[in-house]
Amino acid sequence: MNERKPQGQQTTMETAATNRNKKGIAKPAKLSREVQARLGQQLRAMYDEVVSQGVPDRFTELLNRINGGGSKDRQ
Repeated sequence: MNERKPQGQQTTMETAATNRNKKGIAKPAKLSREVQARLGQQLRAMYDEVVSQGVPDRFTELLNRINGGGSKDRQ
């Protein structure tokens, strides 16, 4: 991950970002309210089921042990 690229070898995305920054034209992407609302509805629909599932018992047990509420495997 810390590998350095030789100078002059940038990816297309890096080149585009560099060019935008040089020109000072970097504008934040904006979504219309309609698009934001639709995106929000779709995300809620996807994650409502996950939220309603609750926390699995094994996670609850681990959290209790971490917080000092469980005596299993204590040394």
